[in-house]
Amino acid sequence: MNPVRKKRLFIVLAILAGGGIAVALALSALQQNINLFYTPTQIANGDAPQDTRIRAGGLVENGSVKRSSNSLETDFVVTDGAKSVTIRFSGILPDLFREGQGIVAMGKLDSDRVLIADEVLAKHDENYMPPEVMQALEQSGMKQQHDAAQAAKQGGAQ
Repeated sequence: MNPVRKKRLFIVLAILAGGGIAVALALSALQQNINLFYTPTQIANGDAPQDTRIRAGGLVENGSVKRSSNSLETDFVVTDGAKSVTIRFSGILPDLFREGQGIVAMGKLDSDRVLIADEVLAKHDENYMPPEVMQALEQSGMKQQHDAAQAAKQGGAQ
């Protein structure tokens, strides 16, 4: 093999190796940022992984919000109509967080299947519901109850 061909071959191999490393690093970074969505039923059935960051969502059960008197820790129960999961959050909850409303929480499950959330997202207006929560409610048949409750609230407010 003559020196010019050898040099070209090394350049092509170096470019391919660099491209492969770049793709591997990009995939690794994306893998760490994936937060899969799980319904309370899936979490209760053991389908959600422990010690992996996940998203969970549903409706906050009425009467389930328990706030600590000496810290910002709050425990509440989220349901999809079929099963429920307890979520523990330490921090300031969003202004729109309240019982009977749809939320999405992000965090890790502990050994007791309690979601230790580091972020809680509440819907941003009266009619919005996160798509994942809406789908979970439709599958459990709870969407009609939620819609009826919302209509009653709006009818009573007018």
